Amino acid sequence: MPIQVTCPKCFKRFQVSEKFAGKKGPCPSCKNTITVPDKNEEVVIHEHPDDAPKDRSGQSVLVPIKRTETDVTRKGLILTIAAVVGVFAIAIAFRMLGGEEGPPDWAKVLGVIALAPPLVWAGYSFVYDSELEPYRGAELRNRVLIGAALLACVWLVYAFVPSYVLELDQAAEMSYTTFGIFFCIMLGIGAVIAVATFELEFVGGLTLAGLYLLSVVLLALVSGATLAGLVT
Repeated sequence: MPIQVTCPKCFKRFQVSEKFAGKKGPCPSCKNTITVPDKNEEVVIHEHPDDAPKDRSGQSVLVPIKRTETDVTRKGLILTIAAVVGVFAIAIAFRMLGGEEGPPDWAKVLGVIALAPPLVWAGYSFVYDSELEPYRGAELRNRVLIGAALLACVWLVYAFVPSYVLELDQAAEMSYTTFGIFFCIMLGIGAVIAVATFELEFVGGLTLAGLYLLSVVLLALVSGATLAGLVT
């Protein structure tokens, strides 16, 4: 019986007669000198047995599972854009009617909360790992609501920590540099929340959290709210 030989240099597989067992010769592909193994040293790769159930014709009766991709649907995208535009429209109204003082505190809190669900949903639709089965239906809705609530709570870091640590009357009195430092901390916390909520890679979680936090900053600028650099 022929002996199976694999060249260690080019990995070409071929067969030689038993009479060449233990002898040296050139590889027919790369001409590298190789030693033909003895018959008892031969490595035989067996085909994996097919134990799947079959029909009468011998064909497998198992059907591959088809995935349903969860992309940004037209309806979902329209609702997301409508929600974000609506929040920003209200912010512009507060800027026009609120004067130099900016929007009241309750309006700021409402804006932080209102932006979270649509942006978290849209963010997940863009950054989820396409190699994994995405969340959908009630499970997706619940995770979006949980993630949105936790990301909204991240702004508590801005609202209370600077005032406590820096002994400020309000967070807006911090410098822009200090605000940047705290924003990076908030971004890191938000990324961890997104990763834990949606089982994302860290970069995906960072992207999702950044989308939301930067949108809130933009909302504050549009509404006339001061986040940093306030002179008292």
